[in-house]
Amino acid sequence: MVIRTFLISLLLSGSLIASDGLISGSADGWTHTGPREDALPEFKFLPKGGPDQSGSLLTSSDQRKGLHGWWEKTIAVEGGRTYHFSALRKVVNVEYPRRTAVARIFWKDAQGRAAVHDFAATTTYREGEKPQSEPEYPADGPEQIDGWTTVEGVFRCPPSATQARIELSYRWADQASVEWSEVRLAAIETPKSRKVRLATVHFGPAAGTSNSDKCEQFAPLIAKAAEQKADFVVLPETLTYFNSGRSMADCGETIPGPSTDYFGTLAKQHDLYIVAGLVEREQHRIFNVAVLIGPDGKVVGKYRKVALPRTEIDAGVEAGDDYPVFETRFGKVGMMVCYDGFYPEVARELSNRGAEVIAFPVWGCNPLLASARACENHVYVVSSTYSDIASNWMITAIYGRDGRPVAKAKGWGDVVIAEVDLGQPVIWHSLGDFHAEILRHRPPVKPAVP
Repeated sequence: MVIRTFLISLLLSGSLIASDGLISGSADGWTHTGPREDALPEFKFLPKGGPDQSGSLLTSSDQRKGLHGWWEKTIAVEGGRTYHFSALRKVVNVEYPRRTAVARIFWKDAQGRAAVHDFAATTTYREGEKPQSEPEYPADGPEQIDGWTTVEGVFRCPPSATQARIELSYRWADQASVEWSEVRLAAIETPKSRKVRLATVHFGPAAGTSNSDKCEQFAPLIAKAAEQKADFVVLPETLTYFNSGRSMADCGETIPGPSTDYFGTLAKQHDLYIVAGLVEREQHRIFNVAVLIGPDGKVVGKYRKVALPRTEIDAGVEAGDDYPVFETRFGKVGMMVCYDGFYPEVARELSNRGAEVIAFPVWGCNPLLASARACENHVYVVSSTYSDIASNWMITAIYGRDGRPVAKAKGWGDVVIAEVDLGQPVIWHSLGDFHAEILRHRPPVKPAVP
């Protein structure tokens, strides 16, 4: 199974420093409680539970809604170390496992108080203060054999912490059960940083009568980004159509096609990823697309713009209906295009599917909305726009996970670069790592009934 494979690899590599099997044939050290005595579910230890029959912790409920309680255990930890949490979880009759069956880790000091981090917050508000640690939220992984799902995460323990309280929660589901097994907290060597150099260009190509004319105008800007060791470069929306005097349909081409072949040559030459806004033609169908091209020169994937403004609808462009996220050598990338930025659903669905960076080719948009899309999802948003800086409208920028631009263009022809660490969470006062909380706290949304 994935968890066992991960731990075995740590043992073989020498990275596993210490391991505490939190369930091993007995319920020793585990207790159960909840916020209110009259709303507790039922708790039971199963000596032969779990996929390997090493024991499991079962929580279940009757027909009453709103029951809430948890198993908990406190173990000693070493402040300043990095820890890997892992568990297997099985749910029965649970509509929203991500909200009902939740693992949390609380870092505590010797007095049992919340440990304090040793760094100052760098978020938009209350900067400069050292935030108090808030609960960590391990993420749900792929489902395993017989309904068992991995739940895991890697976390840095605050230096002032001496103990960790592990909590396995059950929330609100009726006539359901959650079973936990193979729960572990292991100290590991601190993982390498996941630094990546994100780049974007602020450029409106001059008039040209062909797609190739337009594409070639971006070559020196991509070369300039490569000189600054960029890993990922975002170009603007429908760049073959902009200032061309032609219709979008006339600019349409297949994907892959001549334009992606051209940018593929540049991506391979400079050993980087390129996102280009293009117009796709598939037989009679026309789409506004963003295309991700890899350092091997091939198309990694494409995104068809989902939210279309009336001008594109009237021009015969068709809306897309999917939110693909693509694996790259530095992390997971999603894409959205222009009018998508006016709606929270697009960026949220990309984030739900694991996007860490969202490329945003955009003709024009309210820059506050770009900030919101980055902040509400805790992702980096990389925009490339045609809006003039003097117009007080959309900007070409790299937005940080707190919503602020960490770098932005100041004039036409600018190539903007920012080095970020995708492995370093953003810690907020009172929220902690908000990105991890999104999974557990975002509300379920069901289709509205007219």
